[in-house]
Amino acid sequence: MTRELFTLNPRLDRKRLAEQFAADGRIQVRDFLTEPAALEIRDILARMTPWEIAWQAGDDGPNAVNAAQVRDQREAVTKKTAEAAAQGEYAFQYARYPMLEAYLEKRAPDGPHDLLLEHINSEDFLSFIRDVTGIPSIRKGDAQATLYAPGHFLGRHIDSHVAEGWRVAYVMNFCIEDWKPDWGGYLNFFDDDGDVVAGYRPRFNALNMFTVPRPHAVAYVPPFAPVGRFAITGWFRDR
Repeated sequence: MTRELFTLNPRLDRKRLAEQFAADGRIQVRDFLTEPAALEIRDILARMTPWEIAWQAGDDGPNAVNAAQVRDQREAVTKKTAEAAAQGEYAFQYARYPMLEAYLEKRAPDGPHDLLLEHINSEDFLSFIRDVTGIPSIRKGDAQATLYAPGHFLGRHIDSHVAEGWRVAYVMNFCIEDWKPDWGGYLNFFDDDGDVVAGYRPRFNALNMFTVPRPHAVAYVPPFAPVGRFAITGWFRDR
């Protein structure tokens, strides 16, 4: 991947997007990158990513299963997370590649994931994020590649890490262009009564952002979903 290819869509109206974000503290920016950039990023996620499994089952976690052990431990992890969720405990299971951790550990220096993280932290992109969110103190973003395959989900939580500098959570979606609503994977937002007040369908080349803390979840991807939901997720931070 070239350093020039992570290119923002030049047709984005930052003023209008900022007004939308200010109204609700959340937004879905569609077609946020140029199409060639988005297609190449999806190819990197689909073909060049050594997926781990991230999971938690109640008080057990968060945990990570490395790529070499995923096949052997998948069934046990699925059982634990399902049992915890059935008891109303916090649980999640999804595939991930910890881009920031891998970058700092130099797992694959100058590889495509390292370049993506550098693009996310480029001044051009962070300037766009500041303009849309209206938060001038944002100075960096962390990142992980994520894949919600059939059977994966992320339970309701609020991201209460403001003390660590988390200001805005984000999800860059790179799923297939015609993701069906029945396939799940929605980013859902809840009110205090547990009702869904907004939900973003997975869309190719769409950037979801929202202020934290805020109750949200990623809906279960059912077994009949033919593909997984590729994304890059993380938080934009002021320290």
